[in-house]
Amino acid sequence: MLTDGTTYITTTGLIFGLSMGLLLLVLPKRYALMPILALVFFMTMGERVLIGGLNFTMIRILLLCGWVRLVIRGEIRRLKFNPIDIAIVLWVISGLILHNILWQTGAEFQNSLGGAYDKVGTYFLLRFLVRDVQDITRVIKLLAIFIIPLAVVMLNEKLTGRNMFFAFGGVPEFTVVRESSLRCQGPFGHPILAGSFGAALMPFFIALYRDTKWLAVLAVVSAAAVVVTSASSGPLGACAFGILALCMWPLRRSMRKIRWGIGLTVLTLQLVMTSSVWFLMARVDIVAGSTGYHRALLIDQAVHHINEWWLVGKKGTADWGGHLEDVTNQYIAEGVNGGLLTMALFILVIVRCYGGVGFAVRTLEGSPQVSAHFAFYIWSLGAALLVHTMTFLSVSYFDQNAISWYLLLAMISSAYSASLLLRRSKAAEARPVLQFDGAELSEWSTSKI
Repeated sequence: MLTDGTTYITTTGLIFGLSMGLLLLVLPKRYALMPILALVFFMTMGERVLIGGLNFTMIRILLLCGWVRLVIRGEIRRLKFNPIDIAIVLWVISGLILHNILWQTGAEFQNSLGGAYDKVGTYFLLRFLVRDVQDITRVIKLLAIFIIPLAVVMLNEKLTGRNMFFAFGGVPEFTVVRESSLRCQGPFGHPILAGSFGAALMPFFIALYRDTKWLAVLAVVSAAAVVVTSASSGPLGACAFGILALCMWPLRRSMRKIRWGIGLTVLTLQLVMTSSVWFLMARVDIVAGSTGYHRALLIDQAVHHINEWWLVGKKGTADWGGHLEDVTNQYIAEGVNGGLLTMALFILVIVRCYGGVGFAVRTLEGSPQVSAHFAFYIWSLGAALLVHTMTFLSVSYFDQNAISWYLLLAMISSAYSASLLLRRSKAAEARPVLQFDGAELSEWSTSKI
């Protein structure tokens, strides 16, 4: 989470931030995520405090409050690491070590520690707060509620050309215009990030229709408004992929064949096309003024210059070509900041999350202990994961989208762990479910959804 290295606090931002911190400390566990989500939706990264050279945005401060809450309320329960947790820890450690081997400066060491704090602190805080069926469904409903006022504010920005979040700092007062179209961004760091945020939530809200129809409809319309007002091709395309993934639900038992088919199709295109397959991005122009060619060129140059960054990364990419110092690709950003190993571990996190979703869906569908339609909720987590996976090809996260990303990882990880316990309980037919060690299983099996 980047800032300009100066303290900037408004009275409104201070009151809002302190209020959310207090609520995080005192609210019951089932509502503990509400203050965090409120800051994600309605606070910019411009509000921050500089302490000892360290930038503490409001969200970073709130994360600290979250860990204080876990300690003083005794909510840090034993967490048995699963493959997703392990992959995330290895990814963070790799990035931290290799980045500092590359730079070897105190400033970069301090910056990389801050990044590690964001990643590990956010992910495991959310892992402790999101542990069972009720937690996951409650998070989705909270997201649906919060997206409605956000959409209203962004529609207002579209109509007036002024961003109401300007008062918090970190975003421009007047909306950016490209090709005569207003590109709204609300509290986010860039219009593309604003649209990506709405796109990643869309699958949740469509899945919610099976449970709370009126809220689902409002949330879907609101998420669509956030995506459309951003006037960015990337979020629109990623949103379409998320909806397509939800539509694959009837074919869920054939996903292995579909994945192989997609892989072979991409390989065939690479063999028959005169240019590399990633230059297909250059032909995507859903919204006038799209910069698909820039993103395709970035991938192309990263491949051609792999010898420069594969070991520990690279200090800058400006020498790759015009405007390529802006690494608008999360995968390449991982490689540039931490070498090929860090990039591979980041991809491993995503792969294990897809596997976790598939495992959870298969387990839940065959279990009489859980309502059958909850499997579709888990499927929506996989659809949201696909949205992020596609979004990472066109942007790297540097604002509150990172919280949305870690929240999704935490939900998938918790769903996987709970499903694993459920499958083990089914294997031990003679043992009652509630005798199993682990609160997740008892809560999972007794939850009503």
